[in-house]
Amino acid sequence: MFLEDRRRSVCCVTALIVGFLTLHLVPAHSAPSAAPAAAEDSATGPKALRLSLNEALALFIKQNLDVLIAKFGIEYSRGQEITAALFPNPVATIGTLSSFTQGRTASNSAALFGQVQQLFELAGKRGYRIESAAYGSQSAEAAFEDAVRQLGFTVKDTYYRIQLAQRRLTLAEENRDRFGRILDINTIRFKKGYIAEVDLIRIRLQMVDFQSQVIQSLQEAEVARGDLRQLLRLSPKTVLELTTELDFRRIDPDIGKLRTLALDLRPDIKARRFTHSQRESDLKLAKAYRVPDVTIGAGYTVQGAQGPDNPQQWALNLGLPLPLFNRNQGGIRQAEVAVQTAEADLNKTLNLVENEVEVAYRNLMQSRRLVEAYVGGVLDDARATFTIVERAYERGGATILDLLDAARTSRTIQQNYIEALFNYQRNVLQLESAVGQEIAS
Repeated sequence: MFLEDRRRSVCCVTALIVGFLTLHLVPAHSAPSAAPAAAEDSATGPKALRLSLNEALALFIKQNLDVLIAKFGIEYSRGQEITAALFPNPVATIGTLSSFTQGRTASNSAALFGQVQQLFELAGKRGYRIESAAYGSQSAEAAFEDAVRQLGFTVKDTYYRIQLAQRRLTLAEENRDRFGRILDINTIRFKKGYIAEVDLIRIRLQMVDFQSQVIQSLQEAEVARGDLRQLLRLSPKTVLELTTELDFRRIDPDIGKLRTLALDLRPDIKARRFTHSQRESDLKLAKAYRVPDVTIGAGYTVQGAQGPDNPQQWALNLGLPLPLFNRNQGGIRQAEVAVQTAEADLNKTLNLVENEVEVAYRNLMQSRRLVEAYVGGVLDDARATFTIVERAYERGGATILDLLDAARTSRTIQQNYIEALFNYQRNVLQLESAVGQEIAS
């Protein structure tokens, strides 16, 4: 009696769970009734934005705020380049003088003088400044390209994460609908006494599992869509429809060429090289500051009618600092350290890039073998096995445990294939990011 009551309690709880999920997640076979409402919402709501992967990347470069910030860095460096080419401004001086001894006053001995001075930089200081600023602009441009490279990988990865969640959702819905039909049939068989109640409960529990997978896939897709909308600077109300599918595209890259391309094309390496050249120009400029600059001035003095015998006087002067104490010793030392730091940073980046390319290539080869193993027949075998066991169960040639085991195996194999396909595509993107360009084959 106790066991019978317990079985009835389990059955009631299971029925409540299935009923609750059925209300919130309508199976595909009842979807036509909800289609008009969806059409009405789409008619009154925001229009869907259809994007291929390339279109998403173009929109990202146009609207992403991080990309715009990196682009502002280029303009800032160009402003520094303009400043470096400017000459020092001349200095204009005007003043008066007078004598107040031997009966002289401002009225009978005043004079007005004016002078203009110009600083002339020696030892090529202006040229070194221009050279350093030019390398700074090139480094900023390379840094912008590197920002596009890194953020572009994030856009592609997020794009395919949405497709991964969509594939998971499709698989979960297929399994849910399939077991929905099995549940309907076995509910009738249970009422007629052909199967035991415990078998019906097991099918209901499996339905709950598939419903939970549908919910999880929907949540994952929404999170990924939110990330992509943020990267593309789109409104949260924007409905995204992605047209580039998550498919297998076999590539067989040449690792030797990839290493060479990475060292030549990676924008972060270019940025480090330009920075190193800029620090070398800064060192030349610091050494040039040991040579003092010359200041040349010219002036003219005008005196009143009651002044001395020389009422008008011209002046020419030359100013030259004497480098007795400050010969820019500290600036030279700092510039030398900056060159050494830039060289170390460049070597570090080169080593990092070489390892990134090597790791990405090996991961790609391993994931490609796994996907090819699934495509080679394992995936079809898993689906066929589930269908065979399902038909055998309908004829009484298999137990409910055999059916559930075949369903779980088929689901696991298909999910593993989707995961392997996504990991393969992600490894392709990582290798392209590590090399710095798209890999055609």
